[in-house]
Amino acid sequence: MKIKKFLTLTLSVLVTASMIGCSPNKDEEKEGTNTASKEDKVITIGATANPHAEILEEVKPLLKEKGYDLNIKVFNDYVLPNTALEEGSLDANFFQHIPYLEETVKEKGYKLTHTAKVHIEPMGFYSDKLNDIKDISDGATIAVPNDPTNGTRALKLLSDNGVIKVKDAELITKNDITENLKNIKIKEMNAEQLPTVLKDVDGAVINTNYALNAKLNPLKDALALESKDSPYANILACRENNKDSEKIKVLSEALNSKEIKAFLEEKYQGSIIPAFE
Repeated sequence: MKIKKFLTLTLSVLVTASMIGCSPNKDEEKEGTNTASKEDKVITIGATANPHAEILEEVKPLLKEKGYDLNIKVFNDYVLPNTALEEGSLDANFFQHIPYLEETVKEKGYKLTHTAKVHIEPMGFYSDKLNDIKDISDGATIAVPNDPTNGTRALKLLSDNGVIKVKDAELITKNDITENLKNIKIKEMNAEQLPTVLKDVDGAVINTNYALNAKLNPLKDALALESKDSPYANILACRENNKDSEKIKVLSEALNSKEIKAFLEEKYQGSIIPAFE
């Protein structure tokens, strides 16, 4: 009988010790909660350097007032930010217009969408050799972006300025040039490389963000500029499954705030135009 009581008591002690060992203490519970809470108040966003990351720096204090920290990851191309967003290492990205996002979703099958329209960056034609786009000579080489949407914009800009004529379609390539009286050679390249080849070509059609990075002022240096009523507004992109999250909501509101509108108008003086009222 005594042996039975001893075994029962021993088993009880072991079970109690095991439960204590498996249960987190109050400090551990508190630390875990605080860590999760801190992570939930950090918004990680991908952006190209200029002007997107520059604009986001202005957004930081607005989000701070709402209790959020903005972690900006800078990319130097147009591919990786959407890949990172799809894979979940970003909460959002800010570098692209709607047609580019739609083309990426169609091509890659990504579950991405967008919220706020923020600004328009008119695409421009630049040259180190010409003073006027009308001076393009026979057989000249012009570099354009090689992605479908920006390539289309570039060719339409050349068409609008009488350099070539193109097919009337939503997306076009150099194969859709219908009239080329000057035998212009179109060189398709990654958008980020275009400023670096200006010395090697007769001209290039460059996205404003990459032009700004290369110290080119669209209003002063572009020989031709896309119309200000361009439909290519740059947007805040996110995943479909976090579009309605509080993070995306506060970030969208901040990007469409009166403070950011005033910053865009004062900082860029018309080379970048707010896409919201």
